[in-house]
Amino acid sequence: MGPGGRRLYTVRANQRDREDRSLERDLGAVAAGLGDAARAERERRRLRLWEVAAAAGMSVSAVHAVEVGRVASLETYVRLARALRLKPQSELADPRRRSRSGRAQDPVHAAMGEMEAARFRSLGFEVRLDEPFQHYQFAGRGDLLAWSIERALLLHIENRTAFPNLQEAFGAFNAKCAYLGADLAYRIGIKRWRSETHVMAILWSSEILRIVKQHRASFESIDRNGPAILEAWWLGEPPTAGRLTTAVLLDPLQGRRRDAALWTGISELARIRPRYRGYADAAAALMDTGQA
Repeated sequence: MGPGGRRLYTVRANQRDREDRSLERDLGAVAAGLGDAARAERERRRLRLWEVAAAAGMSVSAVHAVEVGRVASLETYVRLARALRLKPQSELADPRRRSRSGRAQDPVHAAMGEMEAARFRSLGFEVRLDEPFQHYQFAGRGDLLAWSIERALLLHIENRTAFPNLQEAFGAFNAKCAYLGADLAYRIGIKRWRSETHVMAILWSSEILRIVKQHRASFESIDRNGPAILEAWWLGEPPTAGRLTTAVLLDPLQGRRRDAALWTGISELARIRPRYRGYADAAAALMDTGQA
């Protein structure tokens, strides 16, 4: 094979490699979405893994694999949907058209992400919402990612409006802290991030405050660096080294309150007052402002 033939072979091999990685990402994204939906419905109906597995005629490990985003067969998804009394269906979506289904299902969560995205885009950062990622057998989504390739700085925010299962919530957050940055760096073509900042942003409501106070040690375990690291990103001066984590209570409608703080750290629990009674109160406030 001559030089020209070798170059052509290399180009085609690289193209196949890119196509394979793209296919793997798309499969991971679909599997992650189906897994999220299955887990959310199981938790909503207060079912245990073994109960769903028995109803679906599957093993517990197989149900768990679907919930964490591992790619499964079409039959597996249909069995699981029937066990959860869901209607199995599929669609091919035009990526140029923005879907509003997620916003309709959780408008408060969507408002949190859109507010954050608008801020970081205005500061010149690259921003992605609901970004899928996969690390070997673990798959998931990052609610908001903002980064600078030139400075190799990454911000990940996980927005929470409820905690149906605290153990799973902390497990998912810690997994994203461990794996999400490396997966994104590989996909966009940089060796590593100089700094990674991971934030759990929680709806600033009475019901959430009760949970935080009851499980303060668990929340403090992820609040290692305090809210100042989020403040630094918000001002366009992000931390330049290290893997940093914090947890904050966030108000998605801060803009309608004069001189009101957008967020507060959980270290201030003794003097924190809630902004909303609960999720329904926050959703109603969004409706009043026309943001839902």
